Amino acid sequence: MAVSIDLKPQENRSVLAERALAGAAIPAAPQALGEKPSLIGLSREELGEALAFVGVGPRQIKMRVAQLWHWLYVRGVADFSQMANVSKELREKLSAAFTIARPEIVTEQISVDGTRKWVLRFPPRGAGRPVEIETVYIPEEGRGTLCVSSQVGCTLTCTFCHTGTQRLVRNLTPDEIVGQVLLARDRLGDFPDAATPAGAIVPSEGRLVSNVVMMGMGEPLYNFDGVKAALAVVSDGEGLAVSKRRITLSTSGVVPMIEKAGAEMGVMLAISLHAVNDTLRDELVPINRKYPLKELLAACRAYPGLSNARRITFEYVMLKGVNDSIEDAKALVQILKGIPAKINLIPFNPWPGSAYECSDWDQIERFADTVNQAGYASPIRTPRGRDIFAACGQLKSESERMRKKDREAVAAAG
Repeated sequence: MAVSIDLKPQENRSVLAERALAGAAIPAAPQALGEKPSLIGLSREELGEALAFVGVGPRQIKMRVAQLWHWLYVRGVADFSQMANVSKELREKLSAAFTIARPEIVTEQISVDGTRKWVLRFPPRGAGRPVEIETVYIPEEGRGTLCVSSQVGCTLTCTFCHTGTQRLVRNLTPDEIVGQVLLARDRLGDFPDAATPAGAIVPSEGRLVSNVVMMGMGEPLYNFDGVKAALAVVSDGEGLAVSKRRITLSTSGVVPMIEKAGAEMGVMLAISLHAVNDTLRDELVPINRKYPLKELLAACRAYPGLSNARRITFEYVMLKGVNDSIEDAKALVQILKGIPAKINLIPFNPWPGSAYECSDWDQIERFADTVNQAGYASPIRTPRGRDIFAACGQLKSESERMRKKDREAVAAAG
């Protein structure tokens, strides 16, 4: 009798091994997408166990893992039938037991400035229901940045952030995180076409998705294991090959996990700061009540690998009359003293129901000048994708479906 394989990512290794050893039958026909585990986001060891499950012998495992890795992450195939140098029999077994399908696209929007936003739907997990998240691609001169979500919703309720108004539904799994990168490369034509020789390697330069930022929906450090596993795949040099220096993880300040992230992930760090004292930060970023500024900045100073070449980025949203005074700028420089840092000044991006306004542009420039004069780089982030609610702080998968003219009015207000 055929078995249904419905595994959580952390169970893939042990359960697949146990079922393979027990000789469990492979389903004779493909099942519904939500009933089959994905091979996307697995480590090489876990892929090997998946191959053992479908009957690949121990002597062939290493070679077959290399083949699958190449097809998934260099060639970017989404169908087992496209794996030309894998036998038809093995392709059929893999297709019956697993999936490598992309997330379902609910909507795809392209901003007037070229920014793209995808609303993506994932199938149910266990007794859950389908969920939706948002992923954003920002094209820039010489680079392209993909803003990736780590959770469905968020628990942090930062008062200036639209995502914080959506309750947390669940963490995203490694395949769902990596799937966002694969889908973006698909849609942008960033994988080799069918005519490219099978052994070709995707060049490290000239790719449309050159940078990945964990700055989408959710707090990445509250999904530590899932994000760690996903970024290991994204940064693997024989696959998607996004350098760890081009991957940035943004946290609102989960202090106990910051050192662990540096030691185990080794990616660039960004801190969602937004205030220079605990009283205001308690209001804007409520996690500050648990991990106040003194503890957060101490964790930043101890971040593994911190240097002038590997600076921490501090994100600071500019809120009119709230945190944008010259006194705030001077205090910001003081509290960051001694930390190799860059300070990103983010003009507030409006969303329905927000109580805040964006600082006047002249005031943002004066703030930036004060920070610059103290020796810190303080670029002002150009708002991108406001007309499609793709800008920083605007993501929300269950967002209000506004009419086009209403979206344009919000964008113009910024």
